[in-house]
Amino acid sequence: MEACNAYYYATRDPLGARGDFTTAPEISQMFGELVGAALADAWQRAGKPWPVRFVELGPGRGTLAADALRVMRSARLDPPIHFVETSPTLRAAQALQHPGAHWHDRIDELPDDGPLLLVANEFLDALPVRQHVGGQERRIEFIGGHLAFDRDGEIVETAPARDEAVAAIASRLVAQGGAALVIDYGHPESAPGDTLQALHAHRFARVLDRPGEQDLTAHVDFAAVARAARAAGAEVTLLAEQGPWLERLGIIARAAALAATAPERAGEIEEARARLCRPDRMGSLFKLLAIHAPGWPAPAGLG
Repeated sequence: MEACNAYYYATRDPLGARGDFTTAPEISQMFGELVGAALADAWQRAGKPWPVRFVELGPGRGTLAADALRVMRSARLDPPIHFVETSPTLRAAQALQHPGAHWHDRIDELPDDGPLLLVANEFLDALPVRQHVGGQERRIEFIGGHLAFDRDGEIVETAPARDEAVAAIASRLVAQGGAALVIDYGHPESAPGDTLQALHAHRFARVLDRPGEQDLTAHVDFAAVARAARAAGAEVTLLAEQGPWLERLGIIARAAALAATAPERAGEIEEARARLCRPDRMGSLFKLLAIHAPGWPAPAGLG
């Protein structure tokens, strides 16, 4: 999974109609705007410490950052921009929108001299998982000219790389201050099950087909995320579903304002809001929690 995704992201822009999937920031500007509002509000309630930096992990084309930073600047917060991104293709796309940004290959390369306002949207799901059946790690073999799993049965997934990333985020926040929004699809409690999946041309595909040519992800175990963050000393909010959280932050009013400004786009705006919020679409599958430094307030809309 790690090798396939490294090649996959390094060699293409996977987003949009010509790619394999579409993320929330690409659906509507409202998503990034509310992320930016939540982070700016947390910074204000923390006493407006400076220097502070905006950080995004796996920032795609830079769309979420553009929308979030526009709102932050309206709140008189114009932080330096730091992206954790390894794909040369996506870095080039990000540079078009954010020519003054700073890029890093790893979380531990981020500056360590001030609070971080961090967002990880659909970042953790792409980190590699391990699968075990009956206590033995599930492996991949080459049989009869095809890739195949070496065993089947009840699967237990672990994600050491994901735990390591969360611990790195939390440790930085504890040492430097700040808050992080972690947004992804996943489940609230740890449980057995096979969640590894592939997307190709916006359709689910067999995970062992086309290695390196399709997107591989696994559902995020948010209970494990919370455990890893707390073990590093950070505070963790309650888990929220994406739809209700966006509604608590005012997406209905924002959609109405956008539609009033551009009546010819009212249907498009409402469709985007519904796609982000309705429980039968992205609203329930996608969830989020915040990790924040002790002494920092939790971002708005989260317990």
